[in-house]
Amino acid sequence: MTIIESNAEINLPVAQVYQFLADMNNHQQLMPENIYNWSSTADTASFTIQNMAKLAIHISEKVENERLVAVPTEKPPFDLSLAWSVKENGSGTTATLTISADLNMMMKMLAAGPLQKLADHQTTKLKEVLG
Repeated sequence: MTIIESNAEINLPVAQVYQFLADMNNHQQLMPENIYNWSSTADTASFTIQNMAKLAIHISEKVENERLVAVPTEKPPFDLSLAWSVKENGSGTTATLTISADLNMMMKMLAAGPLQKLADHQTTKLKEVLG
């Protein structure tokens, strides 16, 4: 399993950051420019990644003010999960995005870089949007 992580420090209470992340409609604001055909509800999102794939995800696990996990609703080319965790850090909240992907060696060489860029982009945008 390939694990990719990125985090951001946000000067807001955990509950406020969690509420934003718990609504998939808000995640469009965190996506890079190569994401299009976005469609979402509070618990689901579907979108197309330019030159790659169409992906539909739904929130499969929620732990109030702690953790959210989103997984594909249809079988993707490889098993994947996107997990957000939020923790109090004294001056606000640390939000961490963890992408877990079951990649073979070839897929890891192709996908690890773009997945890390996606994770970093989302945490940077989260800080901008909520900052």
